[in-house]
Amino acid sequence: MSEPVDALSRNHGFSGVVLVNRGDETLLAKAYGHAHLAYGVENTVDTRFAIASGTKGLTALAVIGLVAEGRLKLETTAREVLGGDLPLIDDRVTVEHLLTHTSGIGDYCDEEADPPPNPLLATSADYLAALDGFPQRCPPGQEFRYNNGAFVVLGLIAERISGIPFATLVRDRVCVPAGMADTAFLRSDALPGRTATGYLEDGRTNVFSLPVMGHGDGGIYSTAPDFRRFWPALTAGRIVPREWADRMLRPHADGYGLGFWLPRPGWVRLEGGDHGVTFRSTHVPASGLTATLISNNHRGGGPLLGYLDEMLAKP
Repeated sequence: MSEPVDALSRNHGFSGVVLVNRGDETLLAKAYGHAHLAYGVENTVDTRFAIASGTKGLTALAVIGLVAEGRLKLETTAREVLGGDLPLIDDRVTVEHLLTHTSGIGDYCDEEADPPPNPLLATSADYLAALDGFPQRCPPGQEFRYNNGAFVVLGLIAERISGIPFATLVRDRVCVPAGMADTAFLRSDALPGRTATGYLEDGRTNVFSLPVMGHGDGGIYSTAPDFRRFWPALTAGRIVPREWADRMLRPHADGYGLGFWLPRPGWVRLEGGDHGVTFRSTHVPASGLTATLISNNHRGGGPLLGYLDEMLAKP
């Protein structure tokens, strides 16, 4: 397995980490490229990377944890929690609509049409202001439309219901029980050691292309080994009760569960991409196989992603 991955990485100019495991058995663990070009710091298997929209699954788990405790319901409307904030959100939009990208709300970060959000976003108040002013696009429940803003709204809802800052909530409710010690929301302009800087096509860093600090829709930093720990913790019911974990991984809308992609029967996936960021972690519960790729340059995973899918599909 190592030789084709090495060749694809070399030919594609890949910078990042590929980790493949079957349960506790490591099948492949390789790092390529540099975490910081100017200082010549090479990536290692345990380097932390931004994972962009991979964050959405962690947001969904924080929300479902509150649902499992009876502090929130899938049928709870956003309006019940938001009060007078974000008045353009339809009063019928529920937590379930937001989790399944069927809310129909206007998106502050529409990947098909609008420019990216202001990179100076750092606090919940900043995100609340950024979300305001986008009209409802269609009635809730009518269609699947991928929506970044919906997961920021979920983060705001979870924060208000729990009374705990969102980043702390994700840490305590998701990362700690999963054993993800290297996963956290970090400021992009103050990255600590062992953390990769993202690079754009022209060689500049992505510090002016992403929010200062992520929220419910993206921006957490993690490692490939942390996702090796994440999937067993999820499916075993250590993050949310097993019955809720199973429910999250069932199809709800257009190949999507509650915060998770379901690319084919028996597979579950988290993925994300942004300026200088590529992330994909796919788990096959029946075989125990997990393949995680994280990259910090504009080339992303390229053909490596296809190779990893082929490997996962082999009997």
